[in-house]
Parts: sequence; C-alpha cells; structure tokens
Amino acid sequence: MIDTLFPDGPLLVFGGPYSNLQATQAFLERARQLGVAPANIICTGDVVAYGADGAACVDLLRDRGVHVVAGNCEVSLGEDADDCGCGFAPESACDMDSRRWFAHARTTLTTDQKTWMRGLPRRLYVAINGLRLAVIHGSVSDVSRFVFASTPARVKALDLEAARVDGIIAGHCGLPFTHLTGARMWHNAGAIGMPANDGTPRVWFSLLTPGETPRSLIVEHRALDYDHGGAAQAMRVAALPDSYAQALGSGFWPNSDVLPLSETRRGGERLVPERIVWDAEAPRDLVWPARPTLRLDPAKFRDPVRTARDEPRAHVALEALDTLWINTGTLCNLACANCYIESTPRNDRLVYMSAAEVAAYLDEIERDGLPTRLIGFTGGEPFLNRDLPAMLGDVLGRGLDALVLTNAMKPMQNQRDALLALHARFGTRLTMRVSIDHYTAELHELERGPRSWQPTLDGLRWLADNGFALNVAGRLYSGESESIVRAGYAGLFAREGLPLDAMDPVALMLFPEMDASADVPEITESCWGILGKSPHDVMCSSSRMVVKRKGSEKPAVLACTLLAYDERFELGTTLAEAARPVSLNHPHCATFCVLGSAACSRS
Repeated sequence: MIDTLFPDGPLLVFGGPYSNLQATQAFLERARQLGVAPANIICTGDVVAYGADGAACVDLLRDRGVHVVAGNCEVSLGEDADDCGCGFAPESACDMDSRRWFAHARTTLTTDQKTWMRGLPRRLYVAINGLRLAVIHGSVSDVSRFVFASTPARVKALDLEAARVDGIIAGHCGLPFTHLTGARMWHNAGAIGMPANDGTPRVWFSLLTPGETPRSLIVEHRALDYDHGGAAQAMRVAALPDSYAQALGSGFWPNSDVLPLSETRRGGERLVPERIVWDAEAPRDLVWPARPTLRLDPAKFRDPVRTARDEPRAHVALEALDTLWINTGTLCNLACANCYIESTPRNDRLVYMSAAEVAAYLDEIERDGLPTRLIGFTGGEPFLNRDLPAMLGDVLGRGLDALVLTNAMKPMQNQRDALLALHARFGTRLTMRVSIDHYTAELHELERGPRSWQPTLDGLRWLADNGFALNVAGRLYSGESESIVRAGYAGLFAREGLPLDAMDPVALMLFPEMDASADVPEITESCWGILGKSPHDVMCSSSRMVVKRKGSEKPAVLACTLLAYDERFELGTTLAEAARPVSLNHPHCATFCVLGSAACSRS
C-alpha cells in the first residue's frame, strides 16, 4: 500500500541534497523560519550523491522525520550496486566522476543507513485541497529516467495517467520547473545540493500552499543561499571530483551530458523566484522557467533564391549519387503519433512502386555509370509491398548494396523465407534498419501504438539470430539528452543479446523531432563558414529519393526523403533530371540536416 500524506497546511518540497550537509542544514533552518513542520516536508530523493557528507545528511533527515522517496542513488546504495544507476553513458564525464563519489558514499555509509535506504518508498501520494499528487524521483516506471521542463507534455501525460493523479512532484533532473498542461501539473522543486546551472551558487526548493478555491494550489519556486564554500571545501578534503566542488561556487554544472538541447541553451540564464497558481478547474498551459513558443515567420522559406532577410539562400549541389532511396509506398501497418511521412494503414498518397519501375532507375545507374553504391528502401512499411523481395534481388544481383527501413513486425515476418534466401546469396550486403523509437516499451508504444513493442523486438532478435547486418533507428522525442538515450539503448541491446553498439552513430541512428511550424533560421551561403560545416555534409549532396504519387503515370525523383509531399523538391522523373542543385528552402533543411547534422544513409 502506497502511503498518502494529508498535509494540514503548506508543503515544503526539495530534491537532491547530494550529500551537501551545509545546504541541507540551511534548508531545514529555512523550514523552521517558515513554520513548516517535518511532517509537511518531502524530499524527492538522492539524499546521497556528489558531496562529502552523505552519512550526516541521512542522519539529519531521519532524525527530523522528513518524508523521503527513494532516488536512484538510494536504490543503488541500498542494494550495494556497482554504480549510482543514473544511466550515464559509459566513460562519459558524468560516469567517470560518479564512480569516485559513489565509492566514497559506499564506504562512509553504515549498514543501518543502507538498510534505511532500501526501505524508502518509490512513491508517495499527497492529498491537498481536493488534488491528488504523486511524489516520485524520476518517472513513474523508471526511477532513473530524466524528465525536464522541455520534456514533451505527451510524455509527461503518460506518467500522470499511469499514476492516476492530478499532478506529479518529481526530482532527479536537478533543475526546478513547473509545467501546467491542461488541468494537470508536473512539478520539480530542483535540488538543494547543487546549483541550477544558472550561473549563481543559489539552490532551489518549493513551497506548495492550498489555493483560495477547491482544487487549486499556489506553487512557489524559492531560492536558498547557504555556505557553498564550506561544502566545496569538504568535498576537496574528501578528495572528491573538484569539478563538482567548483560548480557549487560558479553555479555552472561541469558538463551538459544529461541535458537536452533546450536546457543546455539556457545554461547561465539566471532564474528568478516565481509564484504560480495552479487551478485544476481552470485548465491552462504554462511552463516555468518560461520557454518561448516561437512560430515560423511566414516570410521565411518562400523564395528559393533569397531568404526573408534578402540574403542569398544556400544551395547544395549533387556531388555524387551515392545513395538512391526508393519509397515503396506510404501504406503502413502502424499509425505512429508523429510519423515523418504521415504513413498509416490508409495513407496511399504515395502508391506502391513496382519492381519494373525500380529496375528502370537501376538501368539508368548502370547506363550512365553513376557512382551509386547503396539503394535504400523506405515507406510506409516496405514489406507491405509484395514486390520488395524482387526489388532487393535485382539491386543485390547488380552488385549494389541494399538497406531496408522496417518496423520488423508481421509484414516482415511474412517474408522470412524470401529474406533468408536473399541473405544466403548476398550476406551482409543486405542491411536491415529496425525502428525502435525509445529504449523503453512504454515510450516506444506512446509513439507506435499499443502492442507494438514485443513484435518489433521479436523481429529484431530473429534478424540478429540469422546473421543479418543490422542497425536501429531511434527518436530523440523523450526529453532526454542524446548521451542518456544512447546509454538507454545500450542497456536494451545488452539485455536482449543484440550485437549492436549504441554509441556508434550508424548502428544506432537517432533522429530529431521536426516541427515545420516552429521558428528556425534560414540557411544562407555564409552559414557554412559560420557553422563550420560544408554542403558535403547535407544528405541531398549525395542522395535522392524516388516516389510514385497516387494518380501519376510515372515515378518522380525528389531531393529528400523527408519532403515527399512538397512539390518544390520534385526534381524530375529521371536521375539525370534530378542531378541539379537543391535550394535549402524548407524548415527541415535547417532543423534536420544542417543544424541537426542528421543523415539517413548508413555512413
């Protein structure tokens, strides 16, 4: 049975004491000054971490009777694990430093203190002014999953629905924020053991007070000054990583390994205390610290030659046709929440390509001596097209390599015999790229739909067991940093016994989320020098895609795999016609290819 608290007044919430005794003492003194009793104080976990005085912090909170939910550090230390369980990428700066403070904590904590950690609840409920809140550390299903202000509302909603609550109070990420989404709230008080990466040594906690009307709450983000110099000195005496000791004074984290791009960009932006009124009966959307919701200037991406600021727009020449993509049709057995190409079981805007139509392009490659080495097949789900095995046989039989993008579900399983025959003849010249949108079942299925996780894993495992060349395509939509996401996939691959290196950007390709309505800069000719990049880095310098539109007599060649419906990027019906330069005249050109440095080919 999960405990429920019924506070009789304001509730004080704080996270991440992180073995910082000076900050913990200062916080408890502030609680005394505010007149909040320990019965109304909650810690969201990670009592012990980077600092020098973990044992003293544990004793202090235990003696005062403060409510504590288990953080990943308590779980790991209580179980006498080998690491803190933060999910850091192996050999990253965070991983290397965490080994040192974790070893210090293991040796300084008593057996009794570790036993106390093992007994901490993973979740508490709070009933306050008609609202039901869940207090957790990371996420409902994973104590170590990072949830930030920028984490999409639909990801947060998954936990809110799973806990069946009006709001969630969480910790782990170390940064204070409040996200109101409709009638619900996700709140993080921040950490008192480490600054909020805002360039000041202050740390953060929150005061939650019942509002004037039923089902309302006043949420106050408050800053705390304390003896950060004394805490840093204690860390140095204990020979702990000096980078964290320096951070206590500078207010800047040693690195941004765990931070998503949005939070990384806000580093050094001084936080200002805030008072927010959450009224569940008056739904609204709000994020503190405020994140601007800039929409695309309608004057942008209109003229293929000049930008909205009348600067020469960047163009990309086709240097060599290395990769030709074939869109086999937009029909798919799934209807993903945010499909790049809007594929569904009913979308046939791009119809099935035939083997004969594909052969015509292969003939053109041979006739004109084009340097093409790879033919990629995408959809939709390519295995819904019954001609796919014949197309693959033709490609591979001509000495070209083939790559198929698939969800590895039933349509692929229906072609097992054909795939095995192709593999027997051509071996690793046929590569299968399987889409797994997140390393957890719940977030993969949030994107792909219920009951999509296990069939995909089964298909991936079948491919691995039969020796197919493999890689995986994932998404950066969960609100976690790329390093954390890669570490998560590494754990998945290890558990499933899959021969994939999650740190290899080809073995695991992670694609950014794209919103064509969000404001992004236009790419000008001068951007190459400013960004230190080259047109050679953009995939339209080496690839094209063939599609067949519904009602069209012939297929068409497009500049890009992502712009299937924008006729401005239709270059002709032959590869020769499509060899002309491409104007970077779409938001995706900036978001995905230039600024995001993404590519779809295998190398």
